[in-house]
Amino acid sequence: MSTTQGARARARIEVTAAIKDEARRRLAADGAAKLSLRAVARELGMVSSALYRYFSSRDDLLTALIIDAYDSLGQAAETARDAAAGSAPVARWTAVCEAVRSWALEHPHEYALIYGSPVPGYSAPETTVAPASRVAFALIGIVRDAHQGPGLAALPLSEALRPEAERMAADLTPGLPPEVAAALVVAWAQLFGLVGFELFGQFHRVVEDREAFFRHAVTGLAHDVGLR
Repeated sequence: MSTTQGARARARIEVTAAIKDEARRRLAADGAAKLSLRAVARELGMVSSALYRYFSSRDDLLTALIIDAYDSLGQAAETARDAAAGSAPVARWTAVCEAVRSWALEHPHEYALIYGSPVPGYSAPETTVAPASRVAFALIGIVRDAHQGPGLAALPLSEALRPEAERMAADLTPGLPPEVAAALVVAWAQLFGLVGFELFGQFHRVVEDREAFFRHAVTGLAHDVGLR
């Protein structure tokens, strides 16, 4: 790559980062539904036609922000998992869950973008799936390690749910029993329900010591998926 091409590439990276930073400020001020390329361009002192050279539409910019948020959250979860390597499975599980909560409290508007109300008229493309799966895969990995090592506690499963649980196991958690697959999906939903309730105010005047309550709840989720 020539010096000129390298400078252009660096400039593009810098402008792209500035656009996304301003878009995040717009999210905090106005919410995702009101995000506008024209408003972002105005705040950056750009003409809107110049911004379209970086993002072809509002949805294109939203997708970039969503992928960044999922990747940032996923990195936080994976870092916590790795830092707890060698600990008991329940401790590793709890570390990942606490990292999710901490990230959400530090990035409330980005959390709302990926786990809040859907943005009217926006449909997330396939490129968001892998980043969105990082937290789930971190938790599944902990359970899979326990299954292959010390083992998992026996879990109940109704016959009515067994066909669906077997499908979940085949699609989402190959190598794990259907009972565990179903429990993992429940735990995943409850984890983000706990975080969302705290972040969006549903725990107001209900839960005061939220850190202790969260740790208690996610430890229970660890037991629910069979971790000893």
